[in-house]
Amino acid sequence: MRQKKQNRNIKKKSQANIKKKTFEKETWKPGTMIYPLPAVMVSCGDIDKKYNIITIAWTGIICTDPAMCYISIRPERYSYDLIKKNMEYCINITTKELAYATDWCGVKSGRNINKFKEMRLTPIKSPNILAPMIGESPINIECRVIEIKKLGTHDMFVSEIIAVHASKDYLNEKTGQFDLAKANPICYSHGKYYETGKLIGKFGHSVKKKKK
Repeated sequence: MRQKKQNRNIKKKSQANIKKKTFEKETWKPGTMIYPLPAVMVSCGDIDKKYNIITIAWTGIICTDPAMCYISIRPERYSYDLIKKNMEYCINITTKELAYATDWCGVKSGRNINKFKEMRLTPIKSPNILAPMIGESPINIECRVIEIKKLGTHDMFVSEIIAVHASKDYLNEKTGQFDLAKANPICYSHGKYYETGKLIGKFGHSVKKKKK
């Protein structure tokens, strides 16, 4: 009952706000204005030799079956060659607790420093790829590159998701389901990091039939 009432209030407020707006637009040149985006730490290289972390916001899911994703990287970045060499990497979901490390790993180069050591992060051997997982991340996604698309400033690494690993710290004891919200995930929007907000609805709630 409470959820239904919240949905009605959200709908009313949304409609009221739309009526108040003038719909006047200001046109800009083409740019990266699809926000917010996930801010992820991508670990790459070989855990037994040379490995690194690069922070990326240009990432996302591109297919369900087979499960596929992408990351886009500038060719001059240190991690670019590490990923291209092994054609593997691991996407590590970030949290409020990892916000500092997320930013630091994005502005520092791994050419002469060990980012895991500097940020006190734990490299864990991945079951299927050479690149390590970040132990402190609630979700680790092993990826294998199947194509590199040259686009311009960035190259896109189109990849197949090999496996997903979830921290047991965020599993519901009763249902066994994973609750990512408890980990306080963060997102990136136009040069800034934000906490994700409160739940306002589930997929399909706008067309859900009311119980009689």
